[in-house]
Amino acid sequence: MNKDIARKRRATKTRAIIRNAKSDRLRLVVTRSNSNIHAQIIETHENGDLVKVSASTLDKELKLTLEGSKSERAFQVGKLLAERAKEQNIIDVAFDRSGFRYHGRVKALADGARDGGLNF
Repeated sequence: MNKDIARKRRATKTRAIIRNAKSDRLRLVVTRSNSNIHAQIIETHENGDLVKVSASTLDKELKLTLEGSKSERAFQVGKLLAERAKEQNIIDVAFDRSGFRYHGRVKALADGARDGGLNF
């Protein structure tokens, strides 16, 4: 089993656990590439998922002001996501790391979101 298949298997398992245990909470989904990181707060419906809030290193607000390492940029993305979520009265979310290890950029984004006021 290669790394990508294993990550997708972990992601599927994590999403199933979140949907069954915390159905009333929205999901904070993290997607990571080699150079960027994206985060979305998603509401799950039977007909499909609905994106409530999103933030990324590619956002126009952040792109011009981002400096530092990829982890520092992920922290800033987490803070921006938390600010946008608070504007829509979203405070409690379930963290969906999409099969990525809770380490480095994923952890930095989570710390930024917590620092911005999200609970998970």
